[in-house]
Amino acid sequence: IDVYHDTKHRDQSILAFTASLNRNFTKYFSVPCFQRSGQEIAESLHGCMRDALKFYLTQNKALPEKIIIYRDGVGDGQTPAVMKLEIPQIRKVFEGFEKYSPQLVVIVVKKRINARFFGFAGRPVNPTPGTVIDQGVVSRDGYDFYLISQEVNQGSASPTHYQVLVDETNLKPDHLQLLTFKLCHLYYNWSGTVRVPSPCQYAHKMAFLVGQSIHTTPHTRLAGNLYYL
Repeated sequence: IDVYHDTKHRDQSILAFTASLNRNFTKYFSVPCFQRSGQEIAESLHGCMRDALKFYLTQNKALPEKIIIYRDGVGDGQTPAVMKLEIPQIRKVFEGFEKYSPQLVVIVVKKRINARFFGFAGRPVNPTPGTVIDQGVVSRDGYDFYLISQEVNQGSASPTHYQVLVDETNLKPDHLQLLTFKLCHLYYNWSGTVRVPSPCQYAHKMAFLVGQSIHTTPHTRLAGNLYYL
């Protein structure tokens, strides 16, 4: 999930919602929704999640047992609003399906951070891709970690901060961190790793296309295609 602010129609923002449809993360359902200008917190998340689950059911003849959501575009001060407004919308969708109660994980993805990390091999060096920092500099009360997913040739590597707001699965932290890193490899437009998991990058690309160029909702037939790449 990501949000982009329309450059032409100043009174609206675009919420982009992408959802994987198979176990190989090669097929996606994608839908943008319009909301009030400057609104980072998703007001139309209920409809996006409902449509995604219906599309998944049509494709797979079953609903997912686990749902892992990466929520991009949220600042530090907006985390309580996500807990209060967005997560209840998601849970409300589950009630619309008979005897359906999946295990939910909600992770906030933060790229605009000042933290930098270095290794030492006679001199300071950038950590290798896949390096996770989950001790010392993380929250004492919450469940969060830093991940460096990219290798850089110049300057310092920029980590991404992941804050786990909800975790109803039995996944160990190492497994959730590994899944996050693996997803950084699966963006179609780049042969290496990207800074965020591929569903976040797809949501960003779709939100940018709609908010920067077309300024309207794409046809529903495009929902099963990565037309924005």
